[in-house]
Amino acid sequence: QVQMVESGGGLVQAGESLTLSCAASPGQDSGGLTVINTVDWYRQAPGRQRELVAGIVRRNSGDDTHVEEIVRGRFTVSRDTTLNMVFLKMNNLTSDDTGTYICAGNIWTPTKGANNYWGRGTQVTVSS
Repeated sequence: QVQMVESGGGLVQAGESLTLSCAASPGQDSGGLTVINTVDWYRQAPGRQRELVAGIVRRNSGDDTHVEEIVRGRFTVSRDTTLNMVFLKMNNLTSDDTGTYICAGNIWTPTKGANNYWGRGTQVTVSS
């Protein structure tokens, strides 16, 4: 089964930057490769509902990206096709950005076709 694996979280000071990565790891029954059709980044903080942050969608002409208003201008999302990985670059972090960041992907595999998968999340803590 495909696993979405986030990395790059950590403890930073307000105003600093952090880049998260999201990979779709093929499972034993996935046919040995994954194709990332879409990735959406969410975050969830204690006492708050999960919220959409940004995402990327594969198109034949190139990727489309979207960034929610709450982080627009500070966060960007991109894809590295060679690494088959999606990144979320977060600039000028504030304490309000603290939370667990989760990537959710629509992933195609040779054996399972396209399905949706959720990662476990990576913790981002911003100290003020």
